[in-house]
Amino acid sequence: MANEIRRVRVTVSGLVQGVGFRYFVLERAQSSGVTGWVRNLRDGRVEAEIEGTLDQTNMLIDAMREGPTFAHVESCNIFPLSGGQQFTDFRVAPNGQ
Repeated sequence: MANEIRRVRVTVSGLVQGVGFRYFVLERAQSSGVTGWVRNLRDGRVEAEIEGTLDQTNMLIDAMREGPTFAHVESCNIFPLSGGQQFTDFRVAPNGQ
């Protein structure tokens, strides 16, 4: 069960844009083997769709709750997604709505 692939959408609010948050997530995802994407939303939040083992995704979510040095995370919401593996790498995606 620990090696089963999990996919979730994560939204992070607070001071998370203009502080290197997406590239912080990119580096952490790539170093932990998580695949998916991260992007800024127009309302000031950051959104990510991540995929990996339970341990990998939990590690990345914990990092997102902290954020980089100049970020101030107010909330981090996790939404489970269905479906199997969708991604082969991790990237910064174009800004979303």
